[in-house]
Amino acid sequence: MTVEVNGIAHIQLTVTDPERCIPFWERLLHFLNMKTLIRNDDTIYCIGSRTGIVVRGAPPEKRDRKFDQDTAGLHHLCFRARSNEDVDRIATFVTDELKAKIVHPPEPGDRFAPGYYSFLFEDPDGLRIEFNHVPGAGHFGKGGRLGEGGQGPANQYGEDGLTNG
Repeated sequence: MTVEVNGIAHIQLTVTDPERCIPFWERLLHFLNMKTLIRNDDTIYCIGSRTGIVVRGAPPEKRDRKFDQDTAGLHHLCFRARSNEDVDRIATFVTDELKAKIVHPPEPGDRFAPGYYSFLFEDPDGLRIEFNHVPGAGHFGKGGRLGEGGQGPANQYGEDGLTNG
């Protein structure tokens, strides 16, 4: 017997620079039509869009430990958008209003899934945030790896997308 969950209730992120990161995240999450449930000097918790994001400052004695995408822990966070146009609107906001470091502008990524389209940037701490859109059923649909007649699970992923090496 299996259980299908209903998404992720919330994700909590710890940052080393709450003075910059908390306003950054609050503006981003409000742009995504989320509402602030908790806010203080060291914490922001926004909810909405069937999602909850908590951002809290690391204790002062641990703030010298910078985020490293290649160590154990979170690699990046990816939000699912409803359309390519939404990805573009988010990219414009993040670029023009938040002045975030852009890793890559909105671009197709069919090597990851049929119709994949995404945008990747960093918060003030260097945490990578992605927004993507995959039309239809994605990997579960026609042409998808897990759809009828699909290739099945990949055994590698990276810059070349999902591959069987």
